[in-house]
Amino acid sequence: MIESLINNKRAELTQSTKKAAPVVLSTRIRLARNLADSPFPERANLSQRSEVLKKCQSKLMQLAKLKSGFFYELGALNDLEKQILLERHLISRELCGDDRATGVFINKDQTCAVMVNEEDHLRIQFLKAGFNLKSVWKQIDIFDTELEGLLDLAYDPNFGYLTACPTNVGTGLRASVMMHLPGLVIAEHMERVIRAVNQLGIAVRGLFGEGSDATGHVFQISNQQTLGESEAQILDRLGNVLKTIIDHEVNARFKCLEENRSKLLDQIGRGFGALCNAHIMSSNEAMNLLSLMRLAVDFEILPEDKRAVIDRLFIECQPGHVQYDAHSGIDADLRDSARAEKLREEFKQFPSLDFDKVINLS
Repeated sequence: MIESLINNKRAELTQSTKKAAPVVLSTRIRLARNLADSPFPERANLSQRSEVLKKCQSKLMQLAKLKSGFFYELGALNDLEKQILLERHLISRELCGDDRATGVFINKDQTCAVMVNEEDHLRIQFLKAGFNLKSVWKQIDIFDTELEGLLDLAYDPNFGYLTACPTNVGTGLRASVMMHLPGLVIAEHMERVIRAVNQLGIAVRGLFGEGSDATGHVFQISNQQTLGESEAQILDRLGNVLKTIIDHEVNARFKCLEENRSKLLDQIGRGFGALCNAHIMSSNEAMNLLSLMRLAVDFEILPEDKRAVIDRLFIECQPGHVQYDAHSGIDADLRDSARAEKLREEFKQFPSLDFDKVINLS
């Protein structure tokens, strides 16, 4: 059912060739919204949830951003299709496991997704490759304004937008940036960074959000506070924290290269050899080796145009994508073999590592 979505040549996170950026993989902003005249999803019965889905479907399809896009009822998708949408960050783990009148709208280039009947009636998400908080906010703000012209949303003059969870009341806004932080991890500074940003009301999670692991040294960093600040204030505060983290990450990389140059370059060289030649590879191992290759691009050991390829492979080496490419029904061992084969084919197109070009710190 989702074949046309997977094969779309305009998909932001898997087909982008010019938008990849150092340290930051992607930017996402999410808004939580609810209908004024319906109980929250967890308090609603199946009939009420179905009515919300039907009402949202008729209204959302009128928005220009979603025309010519995709709509899926979660109950009509198989487990593999749901897993692929999850790996592309188009649905949440919560929606993935709930078939009770749930659905998702996704626009053609996969920069916009609207989940229906997750924790809230509507979870609106806009995403873009690279570090683009202001650009993504501008787009989602326009979309939200258009949506309010079509649906009566739950809003209180004192508290702002009303949501199922009190932590989202107010703006209902969660902005997050996916960051590649191998320098801080290798330098063993990540725990200190997490403690510091937590005190500023900023959350640090793994690749797939709360409770997930930060495989490939990829972390999702987002605001926690939604009440008492405007959207602009939230984004400015988050942006300043993210810029500080980027500075610390860059400094940690340079310090690591300066103090442990041979060890780090050896890891990159061995990682490249494994990606070119391995015949069995787990998703965790693939993510960690791809992280080293992204670092190689930052150090100019690999050309800049390979960054977008590596970012795409971060997604395509996930279990659902590998299983889809190799056809459904394969077990974990065969999936590891299929993943290794895919990576060998991809890395055949890469030039040899050029250690002579590594950034000179002397």
